[in-house]
Amino acid sequence: MIRNLLKNNCKCAAIFVIAGLLAFMIGCKKNEPAQPAATPVPVAAPTAPQKAVQKTSSSAVKPAQQGAVEQFDFSNKKDPFKPYAAMKTDSKLSADERKIATRNLLPIHSFEVSQFTLIGIVTDVKENRAMVLDPNKKGYVLKRGMYIGKNNGRVTAITLNGVDVLEQVKDENGKVINKITPIALPPRK
Repeated sequence: MIRNLLKNNCKCAAIFVIAGLLAFMIGCKKNEPAQPAATPVPVAAPTAPQKAVQKTSSSAVKPAQQGAVEQFDFSNKKDPFKPYAAMKTDSKLSADERKIATRNLLPIHSFEVSQFTLIGIVTDVKENRAMVLDPNKKGYVLKRGMYIGKNNGRVTAITLNGVDVLEQVKDENGKVINKITPIALPPRK
């Protein structure tokens, strides 16, 4: 009886293995459309090489085209390298007066020197620098030789006590005199 069971189980196992292999082989076949055997496969006729779509042209030689419209015309566009705020220059102005006129376009030159408040001094081995605030609370860093104020004031010295500004102002008689205006540090609280 045991022998009969083993024989039946081997037969069943063999049938399952063969059925599995057939299913695997059928599933792995490519799905190709069936073609009738009598239909011949069309053969493509040899074609002539196609012409290039774009003409080749040299950048050195350009053919003259009649009625061609220039593609890039910037004649009515603004030059991006010119300054935004154009200054009216008078041909009668000297070179120094032109420098003063261009210098007065900056916000640091639109206030009196006495209106600036000194908020700090930075000391260095080479030169000192000073930090000042204008009446609008905008800060500036000053160094020796910079211009500040309406009267063309020039920073002459930056010490631990404050900043000295040399201004050229007119007196009652219309004579131009040099005046040193100090900007002192506020007292500590």
